[in-house]
Amino acid sequence: MQLQKMDMNLFPVLDAIYTTRNLTRTAEQLHLTQPAVSNALARLRRALGDQLFSRTPNGMCPTPFTEQIMPQVQQALSLLASSVAEHHRFEPAAATRTLRVSMNDMAETLVLPRLLEHLQARAPGISVESYYVPRDQLVKELGANSLDFALDVPMISATQLNQHRLSADRYQCMLRPDHPLAEEASLTLDQYLDLEHIHVSSRRSGPGVADIALNKLGRRRRVKLRVQHYRVAPLVVLKTDLALTVPLSLAQQYPAKRFELPFQIPQMDWHLLWHRSQDEDGAHQWLREQILGLFG
Repeated sequence: MQLQKMDMNLFPVLDAIYTTRNLTRTAEQLHLTQPAVSNALARLRRALGDQLFSRTPNGMCPTPFTEQIMPQVQQALSLLASSVAEHHRFEPAAATRTLRVSMNDMAETLVLPRLLEHLQARAPGISVESYYVPRDQLVKELGANSLDFALDVPMISATQLNQHRLSADRYQCMLRPDHPLAEEASLTLDQYLDLEHIHVSSRRSGPGVADIALNKLGRRRRVKLRVQHYRVAPLVVLKTDLALTVPLSLAQQYPAKRFELPFQIPQMDWHLLWHRSQDEDGAHQWLREQILGLFG
């Protein structure tokens, strides 16, 4: 017999017949028809090369071969059942695993301090790895379980992913506290455009959300510095006359002068993304509940 060619669904039938000694009760227990059980028994007999059971006045009597293999069969079925149950059951305090999340440096700033404090109290055995995966690779990485989650903008076309909105951030203009314009109550569009700006992007070229909004108005800002990461940009602002258009949640962490933008710009939506195949995993369910809970 070649086990890899055998239908594993037949073994629960074998176990049920062995336990009940009755094909009708087996059918009821497994929610099958009696002909389906008889067919499964016939397939088992062919696959295992033994009669397995004989009919007697007292029910289906197992053959010596069946008696020999059933302890191992039942042990294997029990192990499989407990493994499936463990997949759905998760005990945070005893868990040891690594949570892998894709996010950029600003998302790390928003999430990691609160998340690590939360996990330390409830699941101290969980470690966290954070690194940025390009958006066009997220579906592949999440589907391959190389990542557990991603924090990113909504991905409307990624039907393989589930998404949940975490927060929405509006943009502000950030200047150093002693900037020549710091005493102004608000910024006009001309004042904004007279400033030299920092543009944050992981790409070598291309406009940002502020540039796109200004282009629609037929206007353009002067970019003096282009950097990859949001965390370094405010430090430059505090030492120079440069302006930074940045989400409020980051700007308010610095002793800077903040202005509402003198033009309309879409807010930054942060979404938690995960692959649909992880929906029923107990550990994954618990972890995403914790992350979503941090954002109310």
